[in-house]
Amino acid sequence: MRWVLVVLCVVGVVAATLALREHYREDTSPCSINDRWDCGIVNHSPYAVLWGVPVATIGIAGYLFLGALAFKKAYRLMLIAALAGLAFSLYLTRIEAHVLGVWCIYCVISLGVISLLTLLVLGTVVVNRPNRAVQA
Repeated sequence: MRWVLVVLCVVGVVAATLALREHYREDTSPCSINDRWDCGIVNHSPYAVLWGVPVATIGIAGYLFLGALAFKKAYRLMLIAALAGLAFSLYLTRIEAHVLGVWCIYCVISLGVISLLTLLVLGTVVVNRPNRAVQA
């Protein structure tokens, strides 16, 4: 399971890196598909920065941290971090849907990755938990 989680973290780093590239891009975004799908609009919005740091940079750091935890098989700590990442990603997705009205394909991919990571880590923690059956 460790390597599946590490590979998913790499996919997350790639998606967040592509979003970060859009944040700094000054020309037309290659993922400007239509009026509902435009990474440039999302990544140039005021919501794309938190405390002066692009949220894509926070995503890169988060996926690197999750990857390190997966590599060390620190699944319980990874579950806590993944839940925090999922909550943050859902918050940003809500902004895309209800405030901006525009979607970023890289952000949606990242949401899928963090969702899958969270489910897999949760399953791993549940399966690997110690059996505390009460003996009669």
